[in-house]
Amino acid sequence: MTQPAQPERTHIPELQLVRALAILGVLTVHASATATITMKESAYYYFYNLINTVMRFGTPTFILLSSFVLFYSYYSRPLNGKLIAGFYKKRLLYILIPYVFFSAIYFAYVKDLTGVPIWSLESLGEFMSKLLMGEVYAHLYFVFISIQFYLLFPIVLWAAKRWKNLALWFVPLGFVLQWTFVLLNLHYWQLPNKGSWAPTYFSLFFLGATLGIYYPKIKGWLAMTRDNLNVGRAVMWLLVWGAWIAASVVHVTVWYKARLYGTIYPAELYEILWNAQAVLAALVLLHAAFFIYRHLPAGLSAMLYRLGQLSFGIYLVHLLYQAWFERLLPAPTSASALHLYYLASWVIMLAASWLTVSLISRFVPFAWILFGKVPAAQKLQRSGAEASVPAGKRTVAG
Repeated sequence: MTQPAQPERTHIPELQLVRALAILGVLTVHASATATITMKESAYYYFYNLINTVMRFGTPTFILLSSFVLFYSYYSRPLNGKLIAGFYKKRLLYILIPYVFFSAIYFAYVKDLTGVPIWSLESLGEFMSKLLMGEVYAHLYFVFISIQFYLLFPIVLWAAKRWKNLALWFVPLGFVLQWTFVLLNLHYWQLPNKGSWAPTYFSLFFLGATLGIYYPKIKGWLAMTRDNLNVGRAVMWLLVWGAWIAASVVHVTVWYKARLYGTIYPAELYEILWNAQAVLAALVLLHAAFFIYRHLPAGLSAMLYRLGQLSFGIYLVHLLYQAWFERLLPAPTSASALHLYYLASWVIMLAASWLTVSLISRFVPFAWILFGKVPAAQKLQRSGAEASVPAGKRTVAG
């Protein structure tokens, strides 16, 4: 494959659908997490274990998407001080500031539960320490990982532009670097928070970079239509989907036996299965999003598109609603009632978070301080196999 040409980088609306599917995965994992502990005596335990394990594609997919969008947006542009300054200004305003605000909100909430004073030097020191490591609350590690990738991005972008064929090696390079880190950590370092460090996700980051750089050439492989479908593409996607299903089945089985029976497996097996499932799931979601965008009813497609646009804010706020739900309505003791309880938790997280981000971003000045840059709601128009966004409201790469 030769170096890709540099056509105009146009809007890719399907990426918002991938974000929507990813945030639904995140919410499902969090809503089902407690059930993997409390429902072991239930006949439905395998189901809870299955959805909790299979739906772990959320955070890995967000990482791949972030890399995809960054390299798709910036690769064809001149790399200079102005570009880098603008890049970091946007991340400071729309990622770092919301991260700090929500870290403070979650920290205050936890301290309120425990009755510990917030305005003390000890609490302030604890907050700063946890803030710098993404440990203020369970899900905020994702933003901490993203910040690490933002620091790495200009270096990788420069290398990809400096050595024209380097991007062809990004995928194997990502796996090699990731697994070097994983194995060193397993056998030597044993970091307690390995999942909060960027090298854990290098395979996804570098795969996203490759997809972003070469998207104009590989678009036909993602957006298969009757016009561009051929045997090679059909076979490739059958293999990808089949491999994802196989990896998911094995992963679900391993966790089922480990959780229910205490079966001990090598740590390397968990790493392999998670990595395989995460990478394959991200590819499957990309492929599915292009199909959904063209074939799902327009109204449902538009809802998913909007959900994708709001996904960052929903990610930040949703665990507050789960915490309030569980605090105001303790879990019932009846097994049958627990099914409804966990479903209600999922619905509350999705509906309340969606409504909160929508209303605040629309009516509250400087809402970006909380939720970053939220695009205005817009009518999604589809014409045949293609889709468009009204002129003047496009954002590069969705």
